[in-house]
Amino acid sequence: MKSCGVVVEYNPFHNGHLYHLEESKKHAEADCMIAIMSGNFLQRGEPAIIDKWYRTKAALLGGADLVLELPFLYAVQHSDYFSQGAIQTLAEVGVDSICFGSENGRITAFTEAFEHMNKHQEEYDVTVRRYLNEGYSYPEASRLGYESIAFPSGSIDLTQPNNILGYSYVKQLLTYAPDIEPLTVLRKNNHYHDEEIHGKIASATSIRKELLEEKGMTEKAEQSLPPSTVEVLHQYKNNHGIWHDWEAYFHLLQYKIMTMEESTLRCFHGVDEGLEYRLKRTIKEATTFHQFISSLKTKRYTWTRLQRTLAHILVGTDKQEARVFLRETPPPYARILGMSETGKKYLRAVKKETSIPLITQPQQLDHEMLDLEARAAAAYYSVLTPERRVDQLKREYGPPVIHS
Repeated sequence: MKSCGVVVEYNPFHNGHLYHLEESKKHAEADCMIAIMSGNFLQRGEPAIIDKWYRTKAALLGGADLVLELPFLYAVQHSDYFSQGAIQTLAEVGVDSICFGSENGRITAFTEAFEHMNKHQEEYDVTVRRYLNEGYSYPEASRLGYESIAFPSGSIDLTQPNNILGYSYVKQLLTYAPDIEPLTVLRKNNHYHDEEIHGKIASATSIRKELLEEKGMTEKAEQSLPPSTVEVLHQYKNNHGIWHDWEAYFHLLQYKIMTMEESTLRCFHGVDEGLEYRLKRTIKEATTFHQFISSLKTKRYTWTRLQRTLAHILVGTDKQEARVFLRETPPPYARILGMSETGKKYLRAVKKETSIPLITQPQQLDHEMLDLEARAAAAYYSVLTPERRVDQLKREYGPPVIHS
C-alpha cells in the first residue's frame, strides 16, 4: 500500500483541510492517508477547541485513514521540534511521501532553500544570535538571519507561517529520511492568521473566532466546514458543555502562578531569562487571559512563545524532563488515535517493520513521556464538570476511534 503522511492540528477540521487531504492523496497517488495530529494542546500553545478524540473522528470522516498523536512535548514547541517529532514518527511508520500546505506551492523552492541554508548556516547562526542578544524575538531574529544570507530570487518567503513549517518538514526529511518524497499543496483563498471568514475556505483561526465569540454555530462558520465537522462540533458541545479556549483555564493558571515561588516557576519548560518575575508581577493585575498575555508580551516574548510557556506551566512540564525527552530520536512511541479499514490494513502490513512501539492505549508501554501525556489530559479536561472530567480521563486509557 502506498502511503502519504500529513502533519495536522485540525482545530477544527475545515474545508481547507479537506482540500489538502484530497490534493495530497492525488499528488502522492496514495492508497492510505496517515495524519499525525497534535493532541489536546497545539503548536501555538492553545488548548484545542474540541479534544483529540472528536478531532480524530472528524479527520476520519474527512478522509484520513490513520491518525497518530503527536506527543504533547513535541506538539507545543517551535517549528524545529514540532517538525522533528512529526516527521520522524511518520518516517518510522513507513510513509512513502509527506505532503504539506504552503503559501509557496513549489517543492523545489523548499529543497533549494535547504541547500542554500546548508552553505550559509554559520553566517545565519551568528546573525540570529546577535539579534537575540539585542532583545529581538526568535521569529524576528530568524527573519533577519534569512535576510543576511540572501536567499535566491524566487525562493520561499520564510515569514509566512506554513512556509516556515514546510521548510522545517523538508529539513527533517532531507536530514533524517531522504528516501521519503516531500510534496506541497498551495494554500487556497486565505491566510493562516486571517481572523474573518470569507467564503467556503477559511482559516482555522477565523472559524474558532466566529464559534467562540458567537458562542455557537453560525451560518458563516458552517459554510466553511464539512457537514461531518459541524456534527462533531455540536456533539462535543452537547456532551461537554464547552468549546475550549484559554479564557476557560485562566483561573487555574492564575492560581498556579500566584501560589508558586519564583524558584518553582523557573523549573518549568519555557520559563527562561527571568520570565518568572514578570509572570508573578503581571498575574496580580490581570482579570482575563487576554489581558494577562497582552501585559506579558514584549518585543522579546511573542504571544505564541508565551502561550506555549503558559501551557507548560498549566501541565507542569519540567525543564530538565523536557530536555531529556527532546534528545530522543526518533520519538519513543507512536500512539494510534483512530483508523479506518484501510488504516487497519496498513498497520498490519508495517507493524513488524517499525523500530518504535505502535500503541493504541498508554498502558501498553511504560515510558515517562506517557506520564506527561496523562498530565496534559488532566489539565485539558480540568475545566469540565466533575462527571464529564472523570469520563474523559477514563477515555484517555481507552481504544482508538474506529471508522468503517
